[in-house]
Amino acid sequence: MRFIGKTAVITAAGAGIGRATTDILVNEGATVVAVEVDQARLDKMAEGLAGAAGTADGRRVDATDEIAVQALVADVEAQYGNIDLLVNAVGGSTIVEDPSIPIDAMSFDDWKKLLDFNLDATFLFCNAVIPGMKTAGSGKIVNLASIAGRGLSVSSSSAYATAKGGIIALTRKLSLELGQYGINVNAIAPSLTLTERLMPHWEKRSSESQAAEIEKVPLKRIATARDQAGVIAFLLSSDADFVTGLTIDVTGGLS
Repeated sequence: MRFIGKTAVITAAGAGIGRATTDILVNEGATVVAVEVDQARLDKMAEGLAGAAGTADGRRVDATDEIAVQALVADVEAQYGNIDLLVNAVGGSTIVEDPSIPIDAMSFDDWKKLLDFNLDATFLFCNAVIPGMKTAGSGKIVNLASIAGRGLSVSSSSAYATAKGGIIALTRKLSLELGQYGINVNAIAPSLTLTERLMPHWEKRSSESQAAEIEKVPLKRIATARDQAGVIAFLLSSDADFVTGLTIDVTGGLS
């Protein structure tokens, strides 16, 4: 039980990597404030975690709404005290019609949509949570980047790559700012991960295309949300107390 007595805030907690991370932390004793815009997902999560060692406190909040985020963090701190752990899991490439669209075919609206969706929530939650962590003299933050942010995804758009590259840079910069306060800031950079949102896109691909994608990966399979969440949980645990400023590629060896 690595997280007994810890209070965590996890965004996009109702599905995918955020949900898988919530499951691990709650089952290992944490109180997790699970931020999600979809109430049905929160209800399903509550059912799935009933009887776990920790507690899942679902909050229906838009993680890109500045006023809502500030109010949520103030309420969580009033109810639970210090926020020990923060996972910024909001993001993705599929909020536009064509996630692979080349830059000369991309509209400015789609460019802004991808940057805003992949950067704003991470900024807002860091901005709101870090003051309390500074006061406490401790805290751990994990952000979700992508191998696209390293320029390693030929199927991702330039906007998505730019946004995730920004997450990698933000993670490193915050580690330098916050180390003196005892705050660790790290990130993971997943390869293709078969979450609920990406599964429909995967299933539309031909069997030949799927096989070719799997063949690229040294471990010969595509990542699951649990693969990614396990590394996030490590970074949030005391085992990673001397790890900061790092973005870990969770790719099955793909590079």
